[in-house]
Amino acid sequence: MNKIDHLLGPNGFIERKDSSTIVLLVHGLTGTPAEMKHLGRVISRKGLSVACPELAGHCASIEALKATRWQDWYATVERAFLSLKEEYENVFVSGLSMGALMSLVVAARHPDMVAGIIPLSSTFVYDGWNVWPFGQKVILPIVLHTPLKYFLHWEEKSPYGIKCERTRALVHSILENKDARTADKIGYFKTPAPVILESFGLIKATKAILKDVYCPTLIVHSTEDDMASLETNAHLVEKNISSQHIETMYIDDTYHVVTLDKRKDDIGKRIAEFCIHVVHLKKERS
Repeated sequence: MNKIDHLLGPNGFIERKDSSTIVLLVHGLTGTPAEMKHLGRVISRKGLSVACPELAGHCASIEALKATRWQDWYATVERAFLSLKEEYENVFVSGLSMGALMSLVVAARHPDMVAGIIPLSSTFVYDGWNVWPFGQKVILPIVLHTPLKYFLHWEEKSPYGIKCERTRALVHSILENKDARTADKIGYFKTPAPVILESFGLIKATKAILKDVYCPTLIVHSTEDDMASLETNAHLVEKNISSQHIETMYIDDTYHVVTLDKRKDDIGKRIAEFCIHVVHLKKERS
């Protein structure tokens, strides 16, 4: 086992191609690398290598997750990125939801090393059509800033960020059967309040560095996102980063978890095309 295999964790994955380019995939908060595997396969079919680490505290237990800070999640991504950079000339980073925010932080902290980023369903504000506004604006702040945070959690309900009925039914079946390996397969759909509070720390830190993102960026977001609206989240990235090369893929017929939903193949192909194009432009300039 080499260094990167160790850094990816027991549920992480890497698929190597004969290429100088790799896409580092980052799963979402309470998610797992499994939610990025199909996307990785689509990208790798275009000749690019892909890798996805298991974020700190994930895929084990709720208690393990509660014991981590957002800096621990980010450190997993940064260590994997730096290790891959030793091996690959071009390293792109693409994260889902909170993973999208971590891709932005990597780009800001390593501006001369990141080839480009592809934030998917960036989440700065939970304001999608399936989110209860009163709960977000009134109840959640009370919970997070009182001792109640040690006892309460937020439980995600159907449609689980997924428009595809078949995939949604599979998720529901796993949850109903209380499969012993649910955390490995689909992650947690109950997020403890302290973990939500940590995610707010990541959101604050990411907002502060958006202006320091200069690398080529492809912003992917659903126009039907049930968790994080396009206007408040994707547009925030588009308007505040400093990149001179910004592309957008604002798509319909999918909800928040775009890596598992109806348009996942289209997204994977577009990511690969974006990365190949950016590398081509780099070669032309050199």
